[in-house]
Amino acid sequence: MSELAQQMGELATSLRDTAQRLRSGRLEPEAALEAIDECAQLASRVARLGAAMDERARAAVEPLPDLPGQLPLPSAQ
Repeated sequence: MSELAQQMGELATSLRDTAQRLRSGRLEPEAALEAIDECAQLASRVARLGAAMDERARAAVEPLPDLPGQLPLPSAQ
């Protein structure tokens, strides 16, 4: 598993755990606010990590741009 995928898994687990604490209804108001803030921070990190994973995936499948001064390779026939 790649490092990014591992980080994504860890963040998702943290987000699920925090959301579960919120749903339990046993948190005091201050603790609930902290948990909500933690969820927002985790979600933001997941979004940034997802964008990094998307960027790597796109780079792997998109062709390189034509660079000035390069001649095209002859096609195989």
